[in-house]
Amino acid sequence: MLSKQELGEILAAALSQGGDFADIFLERKETNAVGLEADKVERVVSGLDAGAGVRVIFGENTAYAYTNDTSKKGLLNAAQTAARAARGGQKEQNINLTALKPVVDFDIKNLPNEVKIEDKVDLVERANRTAREMNDQIKQVMVGYGDMIQEVTIANSEGDYVEDRRIRTRMMVHAVAGDGKTIQTGYEAAGGFSGLEIFQKTTPEFIARAAANRAILMLTARPAPAGKMTVVMAGEAGGTMIHEACGHGLEADLIQKQLSVYSGKMGDKVASELVNVIDDATVPNQYGSYRFDDEGVPGQKTVLIENGVLKGYMYDRLTSFKDQRPSTGNGRRESYQHKPIPRMSNTYLAAGKTDPDQVIRNTKHGLLVNKMGGGQVNTTNGDFVFEVAEGYLIEDGEVKSAVRGATLTGNGPDALRIVDMVGSDSGCAIGTCGKDGQGVAVSDAQPTIRIPELVVGGILEDEEGDGHGR
Repeated sequence: MLSKQELGEILAAALSQGGDFADIFLERKETNAVGLEADKVERVVSGLDAGAGVRVIFGENTAYAYTNDTSKKGLLNAAQTAARAARGGQKEQNINLTALKPVVDFDIKNLPNEVKIEDKVDLVERANRTAREMNDQIKQVMVGYGDMIQEVTIANSEGDYVEDRRIRTRMMVHAVAGDGKTIQTGYEAAGGFSGLEIFQKTTPEFIARAAANRAILMLTARPAPAGKMTVVMAGEAGGTMIHEACGHGLEADLIQKQLSVYSGKMGDKVASELVNVIDDATVPNQYGSYRFDDEGVPGQKTVLIENGVLKGYMYDRLTSFKDQRPSTGNGRRESYQHKPIPRMSNTYLAAGKTDPDQVIRNTKHGLLVNKMGGGQVNTTNGDFVFEVAEGYLIEDGEVKSAVRGATLTGNGPDALRIVDMVGSDSGCAIGTCGKDGQGVAVSDAQPTIRIPELVVGGILEDEEGDGHGR
């Protein structure tokens, strides 16, 4: 463990050739994973990785060096390597570090490293048994469990010093159902900035039943119709569309590179007045939460869109320097091997005041989306295509038959502009968000919302009533 004085010396070495800012990110990460497939545990993996990265910012440029040697000598070598990229002449530095305190803390009760691996295997086997016992149509079940304890020390040339420990636990279940003619899949996941107490609230059995039921339901679902229609997205669908079609476009690096449809629109009306989009790293024990980001900035709540008006972007230190604004605490990285970039944490569309059932009752004909699948988004123009993992037809204000094979096609800003109903509920989904080759833990959420018109891809019926795939 390096002292504050030693870290100050390393930071001084990083800035010895010039540069405007330097920081050190020290990491020790312990991980465990259990994987089950074909009714047996296929892998039990434990790992430990440790290292450090040193960054120097000079103007709008960044030099980054990382090493597994976390001794003072190893970090001095990394600092000197990064320093060579800076220009500005040699100068003396005297850096005194002061510890920062977080604005929020999280209650962790059941630490992963205090739980036997046999007990973690038992959680996975419970999920597998539950899914298989649902119905003999369940042909395959895959269960994954993972936990992480990450200890970090962050210090920078502005004198900030942070020590933090992040703990995350998750489980996913993927079920495959078949009836001899059709094969369908169902997926469900749960996780949090939490220890294994998460399974007291969301049990392995609950996760498994949700995945298996979805796969079985899709076996009897009718092919989705195609065309323009009203789409109601249930709260339980999670905020995938908000994350992809809106969130990424509000990350400051994409804004500054003119790679976002929201570039240059600060203060403009970009959505319905019913739409409020927030990124909040301080939500208690949520999967994307943190006390500090990976630059030592306290996690915080950032209003991005308020009553339809664009109010803010998500900044890390580099992008905040460029815009001369404070960081919003969104500087995140996958590990010490990566430099931080602006990333989401927990991004959500805030709940409204309308009863969710009323949203459906007031819809004459449309598609109810209960679960989103994968998708693609072009951040430069906002165009998106999403798969629907679980959907139903709405007819005369009532939820009718399940449909499969539906996709949603549209434009994120255009869709948000015409949202005309926002429910009082809220649902959440978790995942690992990928960007620039880095993955970080995130969650996204939304209430039940209604979009009056989106293009739904499915089966386009001709005059004879025969279906043609689209």
